[in-house]
Amino acid sequence: MKTPLEFNEVTQKLPKHLHKFIVKQPYDAYTAQNQAVWRYVMRMNIDYLSKVAHKSYIPGLQKTGISSENIPRMEGMNRILKEIGWAAVSVDGFIPPNAFMEFQAYNVLVIASDMRTINHIEYTPAPDIIHEAAGHAPIIANPEYAEYLRRFGEIGSKAISSAKDYEMYEAIRLLSILKEDPNSTDLQVKEAQEKVEELQNNMGELSEMAQIRNLHWWTVEYGLIGSLDDPKIYGAGLLSSIGESAWCMQNEVKKLPYSIEAATKNFDITKPQPQLFVTPDFAYLSLVLDEFANTMALRNGGLNGIKKLINSKNIGTIELTTGIQISGIFDDVIQFKNNKVAYFQTIGKTALANRDKELIGHGATKHANGFGSPIGKLKGINLPIEDMSPRDLKAYGIYEGEFMTLEFESGVVVKGKAITGTRDLRGKILIITFTDCTVTYKEKILFKPEWGLYDMAVGKEVISAYAGPADVNSFENSTKVSEVKTHKIKYSEKENALYFLYDQVKEMREDNSVSELKITEIFNQLKTKFSKDWLLNLELYELALQNNYKIKSKILATLHELKCNKSYTRLIENGLALCQN
Repeated sequence: MKTPLEFNEVTQKLPKHLHKFIVKQPYDAYTAQNQAVWRYVMRMNIDYLSKVAHKSYIPGLQKTGISSENIPRMEGMNRILKEIGWAAVSVDGFIPPNAFMEFQAYNVLVIASDMRTINHIEYTPAPDIIHEAAGHAPIIANPEYAEYLRRFGEIGSKAISSAKDYEMYEAIRLLSILKEDPNSTDLQVKEAQEKVEELQNNMGELSEMAQIRNLHWWTVEYGLIGSLDDPKIYGAGLLSSIGESAWCMQNEVKKLPYSIEAATKNFDITKPQPQLFVTPDFAYLSLVLDEFANTMALRNGGLNGIKKLINSKNIGTIELTTGIQISGIFDDVIQFKNNKVAYFQTIGKTALANRDKELIGHGATKHANGFGSPIGKLKGINLPIEDMSPRDLKAYGIYEGEFMTLEFESGVVVKGKAITGTRDLRGKILIITFTDCTVTYKEKILFKPEWGLYDMAVGKEVISAYAGPADVNSFENSTKVSEVKTHKIKYSEKENALYFLYDQVKEMREDNSVSELKITEIFNQLKTKFSKDWLLNLELYELALQNNYKIKSKILATLHELKCNKSYTRLIENGLALCQN
């Protein structure tokens, strides 16, 4: 049975179509080893990042209620986040970019609820709760950055994708899931990796969404701030990766000044980044975002905007000069001189709106088979229809009950009897409805009388084109949830026995019931049954060192033996250094 969602002041403002991405945080599914991984990473981060992260990071952890001792509970985070006007929701891994950014536009932080395994303790290709909660949340406590994030979501959710973008999203999602699952086979990972690489090499021209995702990656995920010589970390991908947060400060990683050029620089989510971008301050991020928004169809509309929507094969919206908004899947456009739009056509369910609110009687049920309309001025008449007064309309024969012929500059001809008009609150005409109507362009018939009433949208130009519907309630399924779900790891009896030992150590530490006898007993079990586990040995050593137990020297010797495995060397050395602090 599905658990009902609990909404607070912030999340209750989310539109219903985003609810399907929210899942209940599987807190009881986190193992005691998961908790130990969280603690290790967070303690390492706090120790190291206090020196190299943006000054907002450490205070931000406190402000957002994130502790190094336990994986945070969403309810607890939300109680604290609401004080800064934000909230958090739990989701299943990667969600589509438009949906991710739309959550952000509503001041809601999307948190992938899974927890990385010990095998990916330094870096994980899959989004997890360390990345989201310990990476994103602390910096949003900075008001200037929080507003950048909200604004990014607002603009980014309107970016138009190409048809290939969703395919790439699904391929990356699958690859990240397989890489994080210890039960995946090498062949599965190899095939998924090859699919991602094949798509990357054949994406063609970057869509708006691909470009804005690049900007998001090089700022929100992997951004540096300050000077090129001495940058600080603010990107969540770096803040949550103990491997990359150290690596990124090396000279081998190129540091470039952040600019709109970052939009054209692609990234590979499965590998450490070869270069990073440095912004001088958070205010500059908003300047570049606005510069990029000026290149989008959202602000430019026109023929190019409609072509982008046709290429996307997804629900999108155009807005005309009158303010009427047409939302649907755009299928065709007729152009004439100077790259102007003569006529546009959608297929399938289409909704008409004004000021992001669906017009009564013009929803997806009314326009279930698509919608088409001419755009522009009438031939030989300098005054656009939208600017005509009632007297002008009558003078030009545009009058209810009259049979008329409207010939547009583009060559589109509308012949029919006008039966009504739809106006906005200010009296501007948005739609003229005809009966017995024929619409033609040269020899092509665009609408026949037997098809019913013809609603003609009024507007001389397309001023905006963007992804998604104008009214979020017009379409039930404007965004899809991936059918590929995050793998829930199945643990063997042996693994569960190990996690039981982790749980005992956690309980000892939290209850202040540490004893040398108990530590020795657990240490001996580790030696005989789980000889390769380094993290629990490290936790035992920390407790033995704090209490000056004799067993500490034996545990330390075991840790030195485990260091011979290169996979553990740096992890153990860093953990031992932490124990000395």
